[in-house]
Amino acid sequence: MLYNGDFQNAKQLLHAVTKRADRKPAKPAVTMLDAFHQHRLRQIGRANITNKILIQLQHGKCSLSRAPDLLEAVEGALGEKAPATLVLSLRETLGMIGANEWRKKGVYIEAVKANIHAHYGVYSPVRGEYLDLINRVQLNNPQVAWDIGTGTGVISAVLVARRVKQVIATDTSARALRCAAENIERLKMQSHISLVETSLFPEGTADLIVCNPPWLPAKVNTPIEHAVYDPDNQMLRGFLIGARSRLNKNGEAWLVMSNLAEKIGLRRPDDLQNWISQAGLSVIEKADTSPRHARSSDQSDPLYEARSKEVTSLYRLKAAD
Repeated sequence: MLYNGDFQNAKQLLHAVTKRADRKPAKPAVTMLDAFHQHRLRQIGRANITNKILIQLQHGKCSLSRAPDLLEAVEGALGEKAPATLVLSLRETLGMIGANEWRKKGVYIEAVKANIHAHYGVYSPVRGEYLDLINRVQLNNPQVAWDIGTGTGVISAVLVARRVKQVIATDTSARALRCAAENIERLKMQSHISLVETSLFPEGTADLIVCNPPWLPAKVNTPIEHAVYDPDNQMLRGFLIGARSRLNKNGEAWLVMSNLAEKIGLRRPDDLQNWISQAGLSVIEKADTSPRHARSSDQSDPLYEARSKEVTSLYRLKAAD
């Protein structure tokens, strides 16, 4: 439905449709895995319905009465100048507005004593516990480090703050690399961090390779979900399989992972350790922390039983003898 009325009324309509879509009661889940699949189906079903409310923009501007100025948010999300005519779902448009506000505000990262700003579609480092792990585990004076799947560039920034002299940050997303470049420039770390658009590893070898892949092995339904879901553990396993041959002598690979997938039943408890061993790697140290985000204590969340027991870990890995 192409909406041509009042913008604020359109938002009320979207809220009402969303509430109606959520009204259908969930079936009792026998296992956490059942609860997860039901949760995902409800998310997808809600999106399929609510995305049908559309608005039209002319050169990034909305002619609906009481509409806010959308140009900055839309062009920030598109990464380019707004086209002459653009039809968007209202739900996506509101997401762009919210992302633009967060982009301007940023998230304060204690390890770098500064804010990191996430672009639309790039995962924001709002869950700071994994960065705390990277900031506190033993660092054996690496000269060259790689940050695999850099996103906002926050891990690279933490490594430079810990006095790593050269960091190569990789990502397959041009959007993420633009975001990382802006953060690196803002932090004045350009002389220490270089960016490479590639899948997983750049050319050469490194003393330290750090990777924080998406934690849940599940199907991706939208581009934004690539930050959350890793279908068939592709990135996780690709990192483990390739790390050993790219480490310098006495080098380390750091894997940052949550055990939420194991708690839900998406991975077996021994899968990760088996994959580490099969890749010719061994664990030097495993540092753990508990989540601090609100969903870990929200008992109304369908995945509360798993989230309340979640542990985030940093695995320091080396080539096995």
